[in-house]
Amino acid sequence: MAAVEAPPASASRASAPSTRDTAIDLLRALCVLGVVLLHAIMVGVTVTDAGPVFENASDGTWWILPVSWALQVMPLFFIIGGFAGIIAHRRGRERGQTDAAFVATRIHRLLRPAVLVIGVVGALLAALLLSGVPGHLVAIAGFRFAQPLWFLGVFLLCQALLPVLAAAHRRSPVVALSMLAGAAILVDIMRAHTGVDALGFLNLAFVWLTLQQLGFFLADGTIDRLSRRTRGLGAGLALLVLIGCVATGVYSPDLVANINPPTGALLLVGVVHLALVSLLRDRIARFSRRPLPAAFSDFVNRRTMTIYLWHMPVLLTMAGAAALFSITTGAVLPAPSSAAWWAGRPLWLLTAVVLSAVVAVSLTRFENRPAPASTSSPRRLTVAVALGIASIALLLVVGTTVVTAALAVVGSVVALRLARRSHEPARGEGVSDVVRVS
Repeated sequence: MAAVEAPPASASRASAPSTRDTAIDLLRALCVLGVVLLHAIMVGVTVTDAGPVFENASDGTWWILPVSWALQVMPLFFIIGGFAGIIAHRRGRERGQTDAAFVATRIHRLLRPAVLVIGVVGALLAALLLSGVPGHLVAIAGFRFAQPLWFLGVFLLCQALLPVLAAAHRRSPVVALSMLAGAAILVDIMRAHTGVDALGFLNLAFVWLTLQQLGFFLADGTIDRLSRRTRGLGAGLALLVLIGCVATGVYSPDLVANINPPTGALLLVGVVHLALVSLLRDRIARFSRRPLPAAFSDFVNRRTMTIYLWHMPVLLTMAGAAALFSITTGAVLPAPSSAAWWAGRPLWLLTAVVLSAVVAVSLTRFENRPAPASTSSPRRLTVAVALGIASIALLLVVGTTVVTAALAVVGSVVALRLARRSHEPARGEGVSDVVRVS
């Protein structure tokens, strides 16, 4: 499977990229690894006289602050998504692909692997209830599983709007970016002024769309045409503003907390990421072509969505196995953040990564199956996108239960059917091509 192709370093970068961008491939793979490690270190499981206790091990701790600054990679992930998406969209247009076909393909690439994992998790939750596991523990498992799925719904929205935003970028790039970023900051101001935290969830659109839009500037060479001094100053200024906002209480110092709901802090992180990627891209590219980094990058990029969707079920299984081991053997599990707990983290993290990789290998065929021919109906696509997002939102808002999982599967399947056109041959594009250009 081909990698993202990078524009050359000249002003002609915006047209006809021709070389593999192994640096972007490696950065995307590292983002996925960062997500797995962050979620794995946040898993806390102990056993008390009342039974197993599953909790967020980072709640109220000091160590989540440096960890969140090191592993908050989602701004970069969306920037890379914008970089890859606009290149794919441009190349599709050159082949005669319509915007409707582009969006329909994205729906298939994102929702199809989600149907499998949601269906399997729903069945497992039913099995746990039937086997006598207390309902509150099953509810916790369902809640934890759904938490990372926000990415799926938001990324689907961003990709569905990409053709419109790409057109806006072609017409007036600075205006398009400024309007999105301004809307995100306005939401923060309204939230702070009114005290209504729910307003912040409007930034599930504006913050991530802004970061995707930043990726367009990386793809068309605008960022790389700036002097190194300008890029360095931009990164430094964004970092200083972020530190100032944290110090004055405008934003939480926990960058993970700034995801729920998203805040302007993530935009500042994204600017830092964007500038550093541009400044270090040649060095990263040289490193990425070494055998070990290249093998790691290729492995992850072929299985990006599978790893993302399945790493939380893997972590929940590990937590359940640890609790069961404690109950059956009488072994005492160390309290989260204790010295013994930290001593066991390296093995825990390594196990999480290895098991996630094993599951991903076994399920890669579902991610990389060819997509069916796409509908050209804007109305069907609009309904399909709305239904797909609603299906994911159901799991996030209500929680993942046997019933909500079934409803989400049905909703996603209907969305997939709306996005396809019958009686036409399949296209040879895999799910990972949504976040990498084929």
